[in-house]
Amino acid sequence: MSLITPDFGLIFWMVVIFGVVFFILAKFGFPVITKAVQKRTDHIANSLKAAEMARQSVQEAQLERDRMLEQTRIEQGKIIQDTSRAREAMIAEARQKAQSEAADILRGAREEIAAEKESALREIRSEVSALSVAVAEKIVRKEIETTPEQLALLDRLADEAASAPLN
Repeated sequence: MSLITPDFGLIFWMVVIFGVVFFILAKFGFPVITKAVQKRTDHIANSLKAAEMARQSVQEAQLERDRMLEQTRIEQGKIIQDTSRAREAMIAEARQKAQSEAADILRGAREEIAAEKESALREIRSEVSALSVAVAEKIVRKEIETTPEQLALLDRLADEAASAPLN
């Protein structure tokens, strides 16, 4: 028996095992992964909608600010110089507050979206790794002898896998 020209029996059993593994993954693994991805996608879409609503409220605040500025310019000629300085200080404060609030809302939305994206990617990688290890364990379990050298190799590989950082 050669790996270059395998027997029909080897090819048959490889196809059968592949079919079983694929069926198990299609039945139990893929739906979990797609459900998690869809859940994260929906959450990100909702976050984007919230960011859009925040942007629209900022635009409305800017329109209101522009309207208030025009009204202030009309009244400016009627008010004495000291009152004019006080009013301009209040407008500048309101403008700065509106801009800082808008910046805070947008920054928060961006941070939340980035955090959710990272969380989704970590969760998906973790689930795929767990499924891969489980499938590999079942396949390899039949072929591994329990010699001390192989047990030491398995322990070392498990330690390396546990200490490897998730990208």
